[in-house]
Amino acid sequence: MLFFAFFGLSPLGGNLVATALTFVYVFGLVSLLNFCVTRFGLAQDISRKITHIGAGSLIGFLPLYSDVGWSKYLNVTIFVVWIALLLQKGLFANPDDEAVRTMTRKGDRRELLKGPLYFVIVATICGTLLYKSFPGIVAMANLGWGDGVAPIVGTLYGRWKYKIFSDKSVEGSLSMFIFAFAASVFFVWLILPSELNLSRILLLALIATVVEACSPQEVDNILIPAVVVVAANFVQRIIW
Repeated sequence: MLFFAFFGLSPLGGNLVATALTFVYVFGLVSLLNFCVTRFGLAQDISRKITHIGAGSLIGFLPLYSDVGWSKYLNVTIFVVWIALLLQKGLFANPDDEAVRTMTRKGDRRELLKGPLYFVIVATICGTLLYKSFPGIVAMANLGWGDGVAPIVGTLYGRWKYKIFSDKSVEGSLSMFIFAFAASVFFVWLILPSELNLSRILLLALIATVVEACSPQEVDNILIPAVVVVAANFVQRIIW
């Protein structure tokens, strides 16, 4: 990346620095939310979704990575570490563990083995097999921001309720669509500006919203990105 090259760093050196920054960001966010939960009584479910949004925003570090050589895949190091941590914490953590307090709905450590674990596995796939690709970027934007904001808005402001496999609200689904679209536009512009196509992104945000509305809890962390990745390739043939 030109930013790190300006300071005389090699592609490997720059990618190592970028990776270190992702660790500072993630562990700093978890610590901050843990502080808010314990000191200010932030609801665990809200904290969980803020963590969800923050983790999805990690794709914002991708422009810092040089595409030269294998070290570009270091971008998923933080996710691989969290796969190990979530497995360990989901099986053995105490109720006062930071991850349990900030990433679960009810303080049950076993929740870490569901939605949060699915999320980091999906993020690892998007950062390797779909590295800096349109489908991978849009999948993470829809999952991180759309699916992250929807439950917060639905919990706080949802009045028009409906249920397919789990309880949802019209307000939450509308916020899913708006934030999925806005985040996708921003991250595609940031990472892959040559493929910024508003019609394509709009249609994918709508598809992701329908999937989120129909998905059971936890499973949406798999279904949303999977459907978006498949649809992104199909929609490309229609739009272009």
